[in-house]
Amino acid sequence: MGNEEQLLRDIGIVGFVMEDLMEYLDTHPFDRNAMEYFNHYARIKNQMSKEFAQKYYPLTVNLAECSKEWSWGAAPLPWEGACK
Repeated sequence: MGNEEQLLRDIGIVGFVMEDLMEYLDTHPFDRNAMEYFNHYARIKNQMSKEFAQKYYPLTVNLAECSKEWSWGAAPLPWEGACK
């Protein structure tokens, strides 16, 4: 597995953890430990997503920076085999 695939996989894992925490927080909105975990993983995912966008292509439009060129369209399309 290449660096791009590994980083994308790690972003997906952290995203899954965040989704699970969001569901828990929907039913336990005052659990401070869960909120701290959520914020911790949100920071990690943001950092990994920014790193991925700088090295490869932005995963969301808010990570697309257009200082030299418009990078939002640089991502491979699903039918090009990027989504496995």
